[in-house]
Amino acid sequence: MKKRYLYLLLLPGLLFLTVFMIIPIFLTIGTTFINDNGFSIQGYLDFFKDRYFIEILLTTLKVSLFTTILCILLGFPAAYYISKLKQRKKAIMLLLTIFPLLTSPVVRSFSWMVIIGKNGVVNKLLMGIGLIDKPLDILYTPTAIIIGLVHLFLPLIIVTLVGVMENIETDLLKAAESLGASRLAVFSKVIIPLSVPGLVIGSILVFVGSFTAYTTPALLGGKQRVISTFLYQNAITLNEWQVASIVATIMIAVTVLIISIMNGLAKKLNPKG
Repeated sequence: MKKRYLYLLLLPGLLFLTVFMIIPIFLTIGTTFINDNGFSIQGYLDFFKDRYFIEILLTTLKVSLFTTILCILLGFPAAYYISKLKQRKKAIMLLLTIFPLLTSPVVRSFSWMVIIGKNGVVNKLLMGIGLIDKPLDILYTPTAIIIGLVHLFLPLIIVTLVGVMENIETDLLKAAESLGASRLAVFSKVIIPLSVPGLVIGSILVFVGSFTAYTTPALLGGKQRVISTFLYQNAITLNEWQVASIVATIMIAVTVLIISIMNGLAKKLNPKG
């Protein structure tokens, strides 16, 4: 009776997800295999023969990968520091970490346009101290997109890692040190392996978010296409909904593949996790 009651509580949420997410996704995927001649995978074959699309896909993967790596490198030390603070200070630091998420991605992207543009703060500063003779072309490049995405998703990986790191017992670290392990050894042999679940979840959130992000690449990338802006161009500008559906399906497939790879890597790095 109790289980039946619990299932009834799940029913509204499951119905909502089924009607508004699962069914539309399957319908979108299904339309990509149908053309005038019936069932066909020709649309996918044409896509993967198209050099322009392959370049866009590779650029998107590269941008997402670099964003994820930078978020890990910047977020891991910050998360470790925050996790060791007292409760009051930790709450303040987490509030400051989350605060950028309350700002619209559009506002943040325009802020970066002011900072890294040809007449922006960075170029003026570098030219003022004599490091460069002419402005650097940072804006409307993959580098600009990566900068914007790191700013966008860094709080996610910090918060995820803090949640894992604050549960690492201090006694484990002291025990490792008492057995002769250096601080570097403790960090690499104890802290990092125990942080793998948080790293995996955070990396998935950052990678998938970067891979599917639209606003930041559209504003900071300019004519530099990524897969989300390519999808928007086909759906809204060119009204090619069949092509847009194929692109969306490829995005879903790549996302599922990356999540599977990261989960498999996590099991290898931390089999008991």
